[in-house]
Parts: sequence; C-alpha cells; structure tokens
Amino acid sequence: MRGIEIWFHDTIASGESAVDSNVGGGGGLFLEQSVVCFTWDRWTANSSTRFMSVSLSRAKGTTTTPQPPAFLHDSSKPNFGGPQHSASSEDEATSFPVVDQFKLNNKKKKKLSGGASAFNTSKHLWAGAVSAMVSRTFVAPLERLKLEYIVRGEQKNLIELIKSIAASQGLRGFWKGNFVNILRTAPFKAINFYSYDTYRNELLKITGNEETTNFERFVAGAAAGITATVLCIPMDTIRTKMVAPGGEALGGVIGAFRHMIQTEGFFSLYKGLGPSIISMAPSGAVFYGVYDILKSAYLHSPEGRQRIQHMQQPDQELNAFEQLELGTIRTLMYGAIAGACAEAATYPFEVLRRQLQMQVRETKMSAVATCVKILEQGGIPALYAGLTPSLLQVLPSAAISYLVYEFMKVVLKVES
Repeated sequence: MRGIEIWFHDTIASGESAVDSNVGGGGGLFLEQSVVCFTWDRWTANSSTRFMSVSLSRAKGTTTTPQPPAFLHDSSKPNFGGPQHSASSEDEATSFPVVDQFKLNNKKKKKLSGGASAFNTSKHLWAGAVSAMVSRTFVAPLERLKLEYIVRGEQKNLIELIKSIAASQGLRGFWKGNFVNILRTAPFKAINFYSYDTYRNELLKITGNEETTNFERFVAGAAAGITATVLCIPMDTIRTKMVAPGGEALGGVIGAFRHMIQTEGFFSLYKGLGPSIISMAPSGAVFYGVYDILKSAYLHSPEGRQRIQHMQQPDQELNAFEQLELGTIRTLMYGAIAGACAEAATYPFEVLRRQLQMQVRETKMSAVATCVKILEQGGIPALYAGLTPSLLQVLPSAAISYLVYEFMKVVLKVES
C-alpha cells in the first residue's frame, strides 16, 4: 500500500508542545488519505492515575463508511467498552457517530459451526411446526366450515351449517380431518417460517443494509411461500380429496394416497400447483411483510426502544412471554392483522386451487377453464365463497401461530 508512514512523537520537556506538561506521549499510524486512521493519546494527570483513550477517525474529505466507535480506558486495569473519551471540537467533527443499539443488535449475527448450525435449524423448524399444531387444532372447526363452502359448495348459512354438522357427525365432526391437516400444515409452517427468516437474512447480506427493507421483506415472504408450497402440496391434495364427497370410502390418508397413485398417477398429488404458487407467493409476501413492517415500526418507536432497553437490563429475570420483543398482546394483534390482509388479498386463488384438486382425470380442466366455470356458475361472489368463515378462522389462526412461533423461538433459544 502506497504512502504508509509510521509516526511516533514523544515529548517530555514542557514548552515543546501545545499540550499540558503532564502529557507523557502520543503516537499514531497514518495510512493513505482514503484509509481510516487510528490514533492514541495518553495523559498522566498525576503519579497515581493513568488514562489512555483510543479513538477512530477518518481523514477529512474522504467518503470512508464510518464504523461504530471503540474506546479503551486504562486506569491500572484495562476496561474495554468504557465511555471515557473527551474529544475536542475538531475531533467531534470527524468522529464516528454512535450507532443505534437496536440496529447493532439486529445486524449482529452469530456464526455457528456445522453441527451447531444443523441443531439450530432443527430447533427453528420445530418452532414453526409446533405453532402450526397448536393454531390448527384451535381453529379446526372453522377450517371445516370453510371447506364445506369451498369443496362441497354448501349453500346453507353459517348457523344452519353448524347445526347440520353437529346433528350428523357430533362434536367430533368439527375436527374431522384435523390430524391430516396437522400433517400438512406442521411441515408447511415449519418450512415457511424457516425459509422466510433464511431468505430475509440472505437478502440482508447481499444488500449490505443495516436493516431489511420493506421490498426485501415482501420478496422473502413470496419466496418462502413458494418453497413451502412446492414441498408440501401433496399432503394438501390428499386432505382435500378426503373431505370431498366420497372421500370417506378411501380409507384414511394411506388409502387416499394409494387411490390417487393407482388411478391418476404420481403427479396427481401436485394438482393445482400452478394456482397454489400464484396464491402463496403474494400470500406469503403480505403475511410476513405486513407483520415485519408492523414489528419494525414498533421496535423503532420510543415505546419499543424502551421495552428493548428494559429487556436488556442484566438484573431482569423474565419468563418466555416477557422476552417476546412485541409482548403477548401486540404479537397476537399484529399476527391477526397480517393473516387477515393475506387471506383477503389471495382468497380467489384458494377457491380455484381447491376446485382443481377435486377434479378427476376424465373431467380435468385447465386453471383458466376452471376459473371461467366458477364465474359462470356463481359470478364474482363465487370466488369469495366461504370468505367469512375463512377470515374467522384466519384471524385467530395467524395470531396464535405467530405467538407460539415467537414463544418457541425463545424457549428453544433459536438463533435467527
């Protein structure tokens, strides 16, 4: 590197320097004008006190990206991270600004070894899977009502439909297919949550930003939705087949799987993949994007900063719920808002996907033809059939899903 100059100056006699006579020495390393320079000074106020400060500064007129300041304090014992540094007005003009603590915490990522990384990944996936198990079991009756409207084309109002299911199948009828639903949603949510955090972190590394932008959040959410859909759609197709008319005779998950393979071939498990991707890409973008935007806005607010500072105090003994960055109520509320926005934006694709999954080989139609048929039979309202029970299901489902996910990340100590 050109222009490296090592400079050292030591002054003992007073009068030879403009500094105080107690100055013991000073030194520094100066590189090129575009390179950040490191300087240090030592003052000895008296025989019993020693003080050394190290400050980072850049040459004037350069565009070097500033980094957080580091200070050293030496008073008989080294103390790193001490704030004792008295700078002159000139130093203050060229010193590095204090970086926001919240941004530093977000930007700091621990590098894990291969084994530790794999273990952390498994914990991350389990957090998403448990959130799906709890939330889906809680809202299974509403999910059943939604499928009755979409799959069977039920024309009864909501109250009449509830009475009909209770009379014909009893209370257990509202949880019909819930085990299969868990088998479908647990891996789906696990992959979905994990993929979103992974894609978001990778985008953050690529762009080099201190914090994820809204655009990056939407892109990561869309990519996560596509990834989970491609990997998990076979179980969704089997479940739809089971709750469709005549599905009871197939003999459960294994029977439905065997029937579809024998009669329609392996790729019948991926019926409706195109509409599913078209549906899940914007759904994932809205679901994760809206939640993350709301979360970021709160954490940057005075109330959010105060909460983070309170949580970081070393004398605090907090349980898992108290360690949630948003708190319990706000996590539930933001999750519900994100879920409702995603459902309303993409519901017509959900109706189209379900209709495609129910088709058999003899009457199979394209996605466009199926959409036209739906519109001919019921008009635009047919694309939103079952939206009310769906929203009633999505609001608590999304809220509980996010709460359990964030809770499990704290309990399992997931590094994300």
